[in-house]
Amino acid sequence: MSAAALVACDLDRTLIYSKNALWLTGADKDAPAMVVAEVYDGAPLSYMTRMALELLVSVKSAAVFVPVTTRTQAQYERVQLPGPVPEYAITSNGGVLLHHGVPDTAWHDRLSARMEADCAPLETIEAHLANPIFSPWILRLRRAEDLFVYAIIDRELMPDSFLAELTQLCADAGWSVSVQGRKLYCVPLPINKTDTLAEVARRTGAGTVIAAGDSLLDQGMLENADLAFRPLHGELHDAGYLASHLHLTSVRGVLAGEEILRRILAEVSPAGA
Repeated sequence: MSAAALVACDLDRTLIYSKNALWLTGADKDAPAMVVAEVYDGAPLSYMTRMALELLVSVKSAAVFVPVTTRTQAQYERVQLPGPVPEYAITSNGGVLLHHGVPDTAWHDRLSARMEADCAPLETIEAHLANPIFSPWILRLRRAEDLFVYAIIDRELMPDSFLAELTQLCADAGWSVSVQGRKLYCVPLPINKTDTLAEVARRTGAGTVIAAGDSLLDQGMLENADLAFRPLHGELHDAGYLASHLHLTSVRGVLAGEEILRRILAEVSPAGA
C-alpha cells in the first residue's frame, strides 16, 4: 500500500486509555510499559503503551495520520501524541476541522448552514435534557463548541425507556444519540466524523482510507473506509458491529490500541512492524 494512505484514528478507548479502561489482566510485573498521553489538572489522565507510541511514530511517517475525536478542540489539545501537529485533525465529532491546528472557517460555515436548514436548535435539545425529572441520572449538562450537547450520567439510574424516548425525539429533530461510558451525547446529524473525514480525504488526495474506532459515533467513518479496525470493547463491540472490511483486535483495552497500530503499520509500510 502506498504512502498516500490516510489513517484516521479515534482517540479515547481506541488510541489512548484512561486508567479505568486499561483492562490489563495477569500479573502486574507482566504489564506493558506505558506513557502518559494526557495530563488534566496537573495529573495523568490518559495513557498508551510505549510500544503503541513507537508504532504511531512509524505510522505517521508512512501515511497521512488524522486524529478524529468527539472531544472539543480544547480537550483534544490536552492529548500529547508524538511528532509534529498533524496537518489535519477532526474534533468535536466532526464539527471542527483543524488545519495545522487552526479551525477551518469554511467548513464551520458549511456545517452551520446545514444545521440551520435541517436540525432543531441546540437550545431545544438542551432544554429537554435539563428537565429536573431527569436529574437523578443526568448529573451535569455541557455544550461542546455550541455545536452539540453532552451529559455526565449515572448509567445505573438511567432508565432504558428514557434513552429510547430521547433517541426518537432526537431523530425527529435531526439529531443522533450516543452513550459512551459515563457520557451521553446528543449531536446534530450534519456534525459527524464521516463527512469531515471525507473532506480531508478529498483535500489530501488520499488513495486509501484506513479508520479505527470503538463507538457508535465512529461507525460511519469505519463503514466508509477502505479498511477498518475496532477493538473488542466499546459501543460497536456491544452492538456486534461487523463488516467485510472490518478487522477486530484479539484483545481489549490499552493493548488493543497497540494491536490496531501494529496492524495499520503493516498495511501502510512495506516493512510492516
